[in-house]
Amino acid sequence: MGARLACALAVFWAFAPAPPVDADDVFPDRIGMNRVNLAWLSRADQNRVLQEIAASGITHVRLSLSRPMDKSIEAVEIAERLGLKILIEIQLGNKDYYAVGVRPRTGFGRIWDVLRLSDLDLDLYRAQLRSALRRIDDMGIRIDAVEPGNEINYSAYNGDLVVYEKPGRQTPRNVSELADRPAFERGLDAYVGAVRITREELQATVHSRGALLISAGLSDVSADEADYRGRERLDPGAFVSLLRERGIDALIDGYGIHVYPGRRGGAALAQYVTALLDFCQPEGEGKPCWVTEWGIANTTLSCPIDDRKREGAIRAMRRVFRQLMAERTLEAVFYYDWDTQPVYSVWRCGTLSPAGVAAIETDAGEDR
Repeated sequence: MGARLACALAVFWAFAPAPPVDADDVFPDRIGMNRVNLAWLSRADQNRVLQEIAASGITHVRLSLSRPMDKSIEAVEIAERLGLKILIEIQLGNKDYYAVGVRPRTGFGRIWDVLRLSDLDLDLYRAQLRSALRRIDDMGIRIDAVEPGNEINYSAYNGDLVVYEKPGRQTPRNVSELADRPAFERGLDAYVGAVRITREELQATVHSRGALLISAGLSDVSADEADYRGRERLDPGAFVSLLRERGIDALIDGYGIHVYPGRRGGAALAQYVTALLDFCQPEGEGKPCWVTEWGIANTTLSCPIDDRKREGAIRAMRRVFRQLMAERTLEAVFYYDWDTQPVYSVWRCGTLSPAGVAAIETDAGEDR
Protein backbone atom coordinates (compact mmCIF):
# COMPACT_ATOMS: atom_id res chain seq x y z
CA MET A 1 0.00 0.00 0.00
CA GLY A 2 2.79 2.39 0.96
CA ALA A 3 4.65 1.65 -2.27
CA ARG A 4 1.52 2.33 -4.36
CA LEU A 5 0.94 5.61 -2.50
CA ALA A 6 4.54 6.70 -3.07
CA CYS A 7 4.24 5.89 -6.76
CA ALA A 8 0.99 7.83 -7.05
CA LEU A 9 2.52 10.87 -5.33
CA ALA A 10 5.53 10.73 -7.64
CA VAL A 11 3.29 10.80 -10.69
CA PHE A 12 1.24 13.67 -9.22
CA TRP A 13 4.27 15.85 -8.50
CA ALA A 14 5.78 15.12 -11.91
CA PHE A 15 2.81 16.71 -13.69
CA ALA A 16 1.40 19.16 -11.14
CA PRO A 17 1.91 22.89 -11.83
CA ALA A 18 5.17 24.18 -10.42
CA PRO A 19 4.75 25.83 -7.00
CA PRO A 20 5.52 29.53 -6.65
CA VAL A 21 9.18 30.24 -6.09
CA ASP A 22 9.94 31.73 -2.69
CA ALA A 23 10.40 35.49 -2.94
CA ASP A 24 13.87 35.27 -1.43
CA ASP A 25 14.97 33.04 -4.34
CA VAL A 26 13.85 35.46 -7.06
CA PHE A 27 16.04 38.14 -8.61
CA PRO A 28 13.76 41.21 -8.71
CA ASP A 29 15.09 42.18 -12.13
CA ARG A 30 17.10 40.12 -14.58
CA ILE A 31 19.92 42.10 -16.19
CA GLY A 32 21.82 39.87 -18.56
CA MET A 33 23.91 39.33 -21.68
CA ASN A 34 23.45 37.40 -24.92
CA ARG A 35 25.96 34.83 -26.06
CA VAL A 36 24.03 32.58 -28.43
CA ASN A 37 25.42 29.94 -30.82
CA LEU A 38 28.08 28.68 -28.43
CA ALA A 39 27.45 25.25 -30.00
CA TRP A 40 29.65 26.41 -32.87
CA LEU A 41 32.69 26.74 -30.58
CA SER A 42 35.08 24.17 -29.12
CA ARG A 43 34.67 23.33 -25.44
CA ALA A 44 37.85 25.29 -24.68
CA ASP A 45 36.43 28.40 -26.36
CA GLN A 46 33.07 27.91 -24.64
CA ASN A 47 34.90 27.83 -21.31
CA ARG A 48 36.90 30.93 -22.15
CA VAL A 49 33.91 33.00 -23.28
CA LEU A 50 31.68 32.03 -20.36
CA GLN A 51 34.46 32.55 -17.83
CA GLU A 52 35.03 36.06 -19.24
CA ILE A 53 31.30 36.76 -18.93
CA ALA A 54 31.10 35.49 -15.35
CA ALA A 55 34.28 37.33 -14.32
CA SER A 56 32.76 40.59 -15.62
CA GLY A 57 30.04 40.49 -12.96
CA ILE A 58 27.25 39.33 -15.27
CA THR A 59 24.69 37.13 -13.49
CA HIS A 60 22.30 36.15 -16.31
CA VAL A 61 22.99 34.87 -19.82
CA ARG A 62 20.83 34.06 -22.83
CA LEU A 63 22.14 30.95 -24.56
CA SER A 64 20.69 28.98 -27.47
CA LEU A 65 19.59 25.38 -27.73
CA SER A 66 20.51 24.52 -31.31
CA ARG A 67 22.38 22.04 -33.47
CA PRO A 68 24.68 20.40 -32.62
CA MET A 69 22.67 19.69 -29.46
CA ASP A 70 25.56 18.07 -27.57
CA LYS A 71 27.57 21.27 -27.87
CA SER A 72 24.64 23.45 -26.80
CA ILE A 73 24.18 21.35 -23.69
CA GLU A 74 27.91 21.56 -22.95
CA ALA A 75 27.63 25.35 -22.93
CA VAL A 76 24.63 25.24 -20.59
CA GLU A 77 26.56 22.97 -18.22
CA ILE A 78 29.57 25.31 -18.18
CA ALA A 79 27.38 28.37 -17.57
CA GLU A 80 25.60 26.69 -14.67
CA ARG A 81 28.90 25.59 -13.14
CA LEU A 82 30.07 29.22 -13.25
CA GLY A 83 26.96 30.31 -11.33
CA LEU A 84 25.21 32.02 -14.25
CA LYS A 85 21.40 32.06 -14.43
CA ILE A 86 20.38 30.75 -17.84
CA LEU A 87 17.71 31.85 -20.30
CA ILE A 88 17.59 29.26 -23.08
CA GLU A 89 16.40 30.34 -26.53
CA ILE A 90 15.16 27.31 -28.48
CA GLN A 91 15.99 27.76 -32.17
CA LEU A 92 12.91 26.59 -34.05
CA GLY A 93 14.83 26.50 -37.31
CA ASN A 94 16.40 23.23 -36.11
CA LYS A 95 15.70 20.75 -38.92
CA ASP A 96 15.31 17.94 -36.37
CA TYR A 97 11.89 19.42 -35.56
CA TYR A 98 10.67 18.92 -39.16
CA ALA A 99 9.85 15.88 -41.24
CA VAL A 100 12.45 14.58 -43.67
CA GLY A 101 12.07 16.26 -47.04
CA VAL A 102 10.52 19.50 -45.78
CA ARG A 103 12.08 22.35 -47.72
CA PRO A 104 12.64 25.88 -46.45
CA ARG A 105 11.21 29.04 -47.96
CA THR A 106 13.72 30.74 -50.20
CA GLY A 107 15.42 34.00 -49.34
CA PHE A 108 16.44 34.48 -53.00
CA GLY A 109 20.07 34.64 -52.00
CA ARG A 110 19.54 37.95 -50.19
CA ILE A 111 18.91 36.29 -46.83
CA TRP A 112 19.09 32.73 -45.51
CA ASP A 113 16.40 30.22 -46.44
CA VAL A 114 14.06 29.53 -43.49
CA LEU A 115 11.78 26.66 -42.54
CA ARG A 116 8.07 27.41 -42.16
CA LEU A 117 6.48 27.29 -38.71
CA SER A 118 3.44 25.74 -40.40
CA ASP A 119 5.66 22.72 -41.20
CA LEU A 120 6.80 22.29 -37.57
CA ASP A 121 6.24 18.64 -36.52
CA LEU A 122 5.05 18.87 -32.92
CA ASP A 123 5.72 15.19 -32.21
CA LEU A 124 9.33 15.56 -33.34
CA TYR A 125 9.62 18.80 -31.38
CA ARG A 126 8.40 17.10 -28.20
CA ALA A 127 10.72 14.11 -28.61
CA GLN A 128 13.81 16.23 -29.28
CA LEU A 129 13.05 18.75 -26.53
CA ARG A 130 12.31 16.01 -24.00
CA SER A 131 15.64 14.37 -24.75
CA ALA A 132 17.56 17.65 -24.34
CA LEU A 133 15.77 18.69 -21.14
CA ARG A 134 16.27 15.28 -19.55
CA ARG A 135 19.98 15.41 -20.29
CA ILE A 136 20.19 18.87 -18.74
CA ASP A 137 18.10 17.73 -15.78
CA ASP A 138 20.30 14.67 -15.20
CA MET A 139 23.24 17.08 -14.76
CA GLY A 140 21.37 18.75 -11.90
CA ILE A 141 21.04 22.03 -13.85
CA ARG A 142 18.23 24.47 -13.04
CA ILE A 143 17.15 26.56 -16.03
CA ASP A 144 15.91 30.02 -15.11
CA ALA A 145 13.77 30.65 -18.21
CA VAL A 146 13.04 29.26 -21.67
CA GLU A 147 12.17 31.18 -24.84
CA PRO A 148 10.94 29.03 -27.74
CA GLY A 149 11.62 30.76 -31.05
CA ASN A 150 13.16 34.01 -32.21
CA GLU A 151 11.72 36.99 -34.15
CA ILE A 152 8.84 34.93 -35.56
CA ASN A 153 7.01 38.13 -36.59
CA TYR A 154 9.70 38.69 -39.25
CA SER A 155 10.43 36.77 -42.44
CA ALA A 156 14.11 36.44 -41.53
CA TYR A 157 13.11 33.79 -38.96
CA ASN A 158 9.59 32.70 -39.96
CA GLY A 159 9.32 30.97 -43.33
CA ASP A 160 5.55 31.55 -43.46
CA LEU A 161 6.35 35.21 -44.06
CA VAL A 162 7.53 36.04 -47.55
CA VAL A 163 10.80 37.47 -48.80
CA TYR A 164 10.19 39.25 -52.10
CA GLU A 165 12.38 38.25 -55.01
CA LYS A 166 12.98 41.95 -55.62
CA PRO A 167 12.49 44.59 -52.91
CA GLY A 168 10.89 47.92 -53.62
CA ARG A 169 7.14 47.53 -53.15
CA GLN A 170 5.23 48.08 -49.93
CA THR A 171 5.17 45.18 -47.49
CA PRO A 172 2.04 44.24 -45.47
CA ARG A 173 0.92 46.52 -42.64
CA ASN A 174 -1.52 43.97 -41.14
CA VAL A 175 -2.27 40.26 -41.21
CA SER A 176 -4.94 40.59 -43.90
CA GLU A 177 -2.32 41.79 -46.40
CA LEU A 178 0.10 38.85 -46.01
CA ALA A 179 0.91 36.94 -49.17
CA ASP A 180 -0.03 33.60 -47.59
CA ARG A 181 -2.21 34.33 -44.58
CA PRO A 182 -3.57 30.74 -44.22
CA ALA A 183 -0.06 29.29 -43.93
CA PHE A 184 0.96 32.06 -41.53
CA GLU A 185 -2.02 31.33 -39.27
CA ARG A 186 -1.30 27.58 -39.34
CA GLY A 187 2.20 28.52 -38.24
CA LEU A 188 0.79 30.51 -35.31
CA ASP A 189 -1.26 27.49 -34.26
CA ALA A 190 1.83 25.29 -34.48
CA TYR A 191 3.82 27.82 -32.47
CA VAL A 192 1.30 27.89 -29.62
CA GLY A 193 1.35 24.10 -29.70
CA ALA A 194 5.14 24.16 -29.33
CA VAL A 195 4.86 26.55 -26.38
CA ARG A 196 2.35 24.21 -24.71
CA ILE A 197 4.69 21.26 -25.24
CA THR A 198 7.59 23.27 -23.80
CA ARG A 199 5.56 24.02 -20.68
CA GLU A 200 4.64 20.35 -20.27
CA GLU A 201 8.18 19.10 -20.76
CA LEU A 202 9.61 21.65 -18.32
CA GLN A 203 7.09 20.57 -15.69
CA ALA A 204 8.19 16.97 -16.16
CA THR A 205 11.77 17.85 -15.05
CA VAL A 206 13.06 17.81 -11.50
CA HIS A 207 15.23 20.92 -11.45
CA SER A 208 13.56 23.23 -14.01
CA ARG A 209 9.88 22.74 -13.16
CA GLY A 210 9.77 26.34 -11.98
CA ALA A 211 11.48 27.79 -15.07
CA LEU A 212 9.67 30.78 -16.55
CA LEU A 213 8.36 30.46 -20.11
CA ILE A 214 8.77 33.46 -22.40
CA SER A 215 7.27 33.79 -25.88
CA ALA A 216 9.63 34.28 -28.82
CA GLY A 217 11.44 37.62 -28.79
CA LEU A 218 9.79 39.71 -31.50
CA SER A 219 11.63 41.92 -33.98
CA ASP A 220 11.16 45.69 -33.89
CA VAL A 221 12.03 46.03 -37.60
CA SER A 222 9.98 48.97 -38.91
CA ALA A 223 7.59 48.89 -41.86
CA ASP A 224 9.89 51.25 -43.78
CA GLU A 225 12.90 48.98 -43.29
CA ALA A 226 10.80 45.95 -44.28
CA ASP A 227 9.84 47.79 -47.49
CA TYR A 228 13.47 48.61 -48.20
CA ARG A 229 14.57 45.00 -47.67
CA GLY A 230 11.53 43.38 -49.27
CA ARG A 231 10.60 41.23 -46.28
CA GLU A 232 7.21 40.70 -44.66
CA ARG A 233 6.80 41.48 -40.96
CA LEU A 234 4.10 42.40 -38.47
CA ASP A 235 4.20 44.90 -35.61
CA PRO A 236 4.97 43.19 -32.27
CA GLY A 237 1.75 44.42 -30.66
CA ALA A 238 -0.39 43.08 -33.50
CA PHE A 239 1.49 39.78 -33.43
CA VAL A 240 0.98 39.41 -29.67
CA SER A 241 -2.76 39.99 -30.17
CA LEU A 242 -2.85 37.05 -32.59
CA LEU A 243 -1.08 34.85 -30.04
CA ARG A 244 -3.47 35.97 -27.31
CA GLU A 245 -6.42 34.94 -29.45
CA ARG A 246 -4.90 31.46 -29.47
CA GLY A 247 -4.65 31.30 -25.67
CA ILE A 248 -0.94 31.86 -25.20
CA ASP A 249 -1.42 33.88 -22.00
CA ALA A 250 -2.41 30.69 -20.18
CA LEU A 251 0.95 29.13 -21.07
CA ILE A 252 3.58 31.85 -20.67
CA ASP A 253 5.03 34.10 -17.99
CA GLY A 254 6.06 36.95 -20.29
CA TYR A 255 6.32 38.25 -23.85
CA GLY A 256 9.71 38.38 -25.54
CA ILE A 257 10.63 41.54 -27.45
CA HIS A 258 13.79 42.93 -29.09
CA VAL A 259 14.71 46.61 -28.99
CA TYR A 260 17.21 48.22 -31.36
CA PRO A 261 16.56 52.00 -31.25
CA GLY A 262 19.24 52.99 -33.72
CA ARG A 263 20.44 56.59 -33.44
CA ARG A 264 17.52 57.92 -31.44
CA GLY A 265 18.43 59.91 -28.37
CA GLY A 266 16.88 61.65 -25.42
CA ALA A 267 13.10 61.97 -25.45
CA ALA A 268 12.81 60.26 -28.83
CA LEU A 269 14.51 57.16 -27.46
CA ALA A 270 12.22 56.97 -24.43
CA GLN A 271 9.17 57.50 -26.61
CA TYR A 272 10.24 54.76 -29.01
CA VAL A 273 10.83 52.17 -26.28
CA THR A 274 7.64 52.90 -24.34
CA ALA A 275 5.53 52.85 -27.53
CA LEU A 276 7.10 49.57 -28.64
CA LEU A 277 6.37 47.96 -25.28
CA ASP A 278 2.85 49.34 -24.88
CA PHE A 279 1.31 45.84 -24.87
CA CYS A 280 3.31 44.82 -21.78
CA GLN A 281 1.38 44.73 -18.51
CA PRO A 282 2.08 43.80 -14.89
CA GLU A 283 1.36 40.21 -13.90
CA GLY A 284 -2.29 39.92 -12.96
CA GLU A 285 -3.37 42.53 -15.51
CA GLY A 286 -1.76 40.81 -18.49
CA LYS A 287 1.79 39.65 -19.10
CA PRO A 288 5.02 41.61 -18.58
CA CYS A 289 7.72 41.79 -21.23
CA TRP A 290 11.23 40.44 -21.35
CA VAL A 291 13.63 42.33 -23.62
CA THR A 292 15.67 39.31 -24.65
CA GLU A 293 17.77 41.38 -27.04
CA TRP A 294 18.65 45.06 -27.06
CA GLY A 295 21.65 46.82 -28.44
CA ILE A 296 23.37 50.04 -29.46
CA ALA A 297 25.97 50.05 -32.23
CA ASN A 298 29.49 51.41 -32.11
CA THR A 299 31.00 51.10 -35.56
CA THR A 300 34.49 52.14 -34.40
CA LEU A 301 36.36 48.86 -34.05
CA SER A 302 39.89 50.11 -33.29
CA CYS A 303 41.69 49.73 -29.95
CA PRO A 304 41.64 51.32 -27.49
CA ILE A 305 37.89 51.68 -27.90
CA ASP A 306 36.13 55.05 -27.77
CA ASP A 307 32.74 54.06 -26.32
CA ARG A 308 31.59 57.44 -24.99
CA LYS A 309 28.66 58.01 -27.36
CA ARG A 310 27.38 54.47 -27.01
CA GLU A 311 27.81 54.54 -23.25
CA GLY A 312 25.57 57.61 -23.03
CA ALA A 313 22.90 55.99 -25.20
CA ILE A 314 23.02 52.78 -23.16
CA ARG A 315 22.61 54.71 -19.91
CA ALA A 316 19.59 56.46 -21.43
CA MET A 317 18.13 53.08 -22.40
CA ARG A 318 18.72 51.72 -18.93
CA ARG A 319 16.85 54.68 -17.42
CA VAL A 320 13.83 53.86 -19.58
CA PHE A 321 14.10 50.18 -18.69
CA ARG A 322 14.41 50.99 -15.00
CA GLN A 323 11.16 52.97 -15.09
CA LEU A 324 9.33 50.13 -16.86
CA MET A 325 10.75 47.64 -14.37
CA ALA A 326 9.53 49.80 -11.50
CA GLU A 327 6.07 49.64 -13.08
CA ARG A 328 6.49 45.83 -13.39
CA THR A 329 5.67 45.91 -17.09
CA LEU A 330 9.24 44.80 -17.82
CA GLU A 331 11.03 42.03 -15.96
CA ALA A 332 14.27 41.33 -17.82
CA VAL A 333 16.74 42.89 -20.27
CA PHE A 334 19.53 40.99 -22.04
CA TYR A 335 22.05 43.04 -24.01
CA TYR A 336 23.00 41.84 -27.52
CA ASP A 337 25.71 40.89 -27.60
CA TRP A 338 28.92 39.82 -25.92
CA ASP A 339 31.42 39.28 -28.75
CA THR A 340 29.88 37.92 -31.96
CA GLN A 341 28.47 41.04 -33.68
CA PRO A 342 31.36 43.46 -34.24
CA VAL A 343 29.44 46.75 -34.01
CA TYR A 344 27.11 45.67 -31.16
CA SER A 345 29.55 43.63 -29.08
CA VAL A 346 30.77 44.93 -25.73
CA TRP A 347 33.75 42.61 -25.27
CA ARG A 348 36.30 44.84 -27.00
CA CYS A 349 40.07 44.94 -26.93
CA GLY A 350 40.22 42.08 -24.41
CA THR A 351 37.92 43.62 -21.81
CA LEU A 352 34.34 44.68 -21.11
CA SER A 353 33.89 48.11 -22.68
CA PRO A 354 32.45 51.11 -20.77
CA ALA A 355 29.19 50.66 -22.67
CA GLY A 356 29.14 47.02 -21.60
CA VAL A 357 29.60 48.01 -17.98
CA ALA A 358 26.67 50.42 -18.30
CA ALA A 359 24.54 47.71 -19.92
CA ILE A 360 24.84 45.33 -16.95
CA GLU A 361 25.02 47.71 -13.99
CA THR A 362 22.57 47.37 -11.14
CA ASP A 363 20.24 50.23 -10.22
CA ALA A 364 22.89 51.71 -7.96
CA GLY A 365 25.14 52.32 -10.95
CA GLU A 366 22.50 53.64 -13.31
CA ASP A 367 22.18 57.05 -11.67
CA ARG A 368 25.59 58.19 -12.85
